[in-house]
Order: sequence, then structure tokens, then C-alpha cells
Amino acid sequence: MMLHVPDVLTPEQVREIRATLDATLWIDGRETVGDQGAQVKRNRQLPEHSPVGRELGKAVLGALARNALFFSAALPSRFVPPLFNRYEGGEHYGLHVDGSVRTVPGTGQQLRTDLSCTLFLCDPESYEGGELEVVDTYGAHEVKLPAGDLIVYPSSSLHRVRPVTRGVRICSFFWVQSMVRDDSRRGMLFELDQTILKLRASIGERDETVALTGHYHNLLRMWSEV
Repeated sequence: MMLHVPDVLTPEQVREIRATLDATLWIDGRETVGDQGAQVKRNRQLPEHSPVGRELGKAVLGALARNALFFSAALPSRFVPPLFNRYEGGEHYGLHVDGSVRTVPGTGQQLRTDLSCTLFLCDPESYEGGELEVVDTYGAHEVKLPAGDLIVYPSSSLHRVRPVTRGVRICSFFWVQSMVRDDSRRGMLFELDQTILKLRASIGERDETVALTGHYHNLLRMWSEV
């Protein structure tokens, strides 16, 4: 399941993060991928242990903690702290799949990557190219969102970033280990949760909505790995 989560960051938060990033030194993005990824990756990013990156990552995670739509879709258990990348002058990232396991920097703990997330930090009109293309059984989907918006998609998906031919594309990216490993089950829980919310808004709290809520939590209890 792919999901667009709007307004994760406010315009003011985006401006503050961009101002900090614009004054920061970037490194070759190939330093944080394996041999296969290094063959197709041409971009720059903040080092994994960058103090600036860690502080900005905390701000991103804080915003996500307040976002009900993201929680409903991802059912997050653990995060790889957000990283930040930059593309310009034709830089790109060729077709690849994210590694199934990531080590959380500074902890030695390993995390299963169920979901990949890209948080856009530039307005789409400010650069050309740079579309995130996610390939699944339904075809290829190009994503280029407003600054402050997030795209969430299964980490098992093939994906790429198209060359940036004008301007600069800056994003935050990170991975989530979900309480529910299976993408189809996670999708069903998301649809059920959103349907319950819509019913409550239209008809109020009734026996039927209470019963559906019970089914939701029983399914989550059955499928979660916490």
C-alpha cells in the first residue's frame, strides 16, 4: 500500500529545516549503501552520525508522532532515524530495492524494514525531474509532493529517483518496522480504521461502531508482533 500523508511538517518547520540544511556540508550518498546500491546511486546526503541530522531527525519523528493518519497506516514499532539527501545537476538514484534489515546508527540494534518513507522538503515547482518512481504489481507510480508532505510505501518495492535536471531536490528518508509485518494485513487494518472514523463522524458513536472498533483491535492483537 502506498499512502500520501499531507502536512506532516508546517511551512515554518520546512523553512527552519531547509535553512539548517542549506548551511550544512553533504557527503557522497554512496557511503551509506551496499555494493549493488552504490552502482546506481548518485546523490549526496548528511552523514548517518551527523549531529545536525540527528537533531533534525528528532523534529521529523516528533511531527510524525502527532500525525494520526501516519500512525493508522504504518502502525510503527521502531524507526531508523531519519536521514537527509540532496539531488541536483543530474544526480539520481537508479532502480533498486531497500535492504531488508538496517542497523540503527549508534546502537547496534537491527530493524526489519517494512515501510520506506520519503518526506519532501522542496516545493515541486522549484526543481525539474526528481520524481520518486515506485514499481509494484499495478505498474510504475511517480511521486513528487509538496514540501512537508510524506509518501509511505512497502520497502519491498522496486523504486528509483529520476535525475534532477534543474534546481535542488532535498528530502528526508527513513524506514519503519511496523507492528504488523504483512503489508496486506496492514492495509486492511488501515481501511477498517479509516472507515470507523468516517462512520463516527457521520452517525456518531453507536453499538455498531463500538463493535467494529472491537474487531479492529482484535485483529491488531492477532497480527501484531509487539
